[in-house]
Amino acid sequence: MQLRYPLAPIALSALFAGPAVAAGLGVNIEIPRLNVSEYHRPYVAAWIERADSSMATTLAVWYDVRTKTNNPEGEGTKWLKDLRQWWRRGGRELAVPIDGVTGATKPAGKHALSFTEGSKPLAQLAPGNYKLVVEAAREVGGREVVSVPFQWPPAKADSATAAGKEELGEVKVELKP
Repeated sequence: MQLRYPLAPIALSALFAGPAVAAGLGVNIEIPRLNVSEYHRPYVAAWIERADSSMATTLAVWYDVRTKTNNPEGEGTKWLKDLRQWWRRGGRELAVPIDGVTGATKPAGKHALSFTEGSKPLAQLAPGNYKLVVEAAREVGGREVVSVPFQWPPAKADSATAAGKEELGEVKVELKP
């Protein structure tokens, strides 16, 4: 008995075909472990700024999303304005939660974000010079802003880093053409 698989060549070609090539942006944010008596996880905002310091897009906002009152977002939204630079550059105009952007605060450690060209939030990013900006603010703690310049779209694979001193550790941008 002979078995026939008329779709096998199509399935195999899809399996072995290379992935579609699209530019990529990887962001790694380190939240350091602090040895303090009263520790609260920091609120963190990560966004891309144009050369004129205007906000191009928000990549991530981590805040206290637990429900503590009748407010479905909890009381955490009222503290977003403590991320002062992000708030003034455009955060106050956003209605949170934002699917794929907002989320709960993160524990100490390294946290990775990954984006591809053409998908949100990079869909409207025109070619040019930009800065990744990461801001952290912590209750009973400090506030810190770290920025890393980069070129979009990348001509070659590249990475750049900057480091905070207290509220943020290493912030790394990885670019893939």
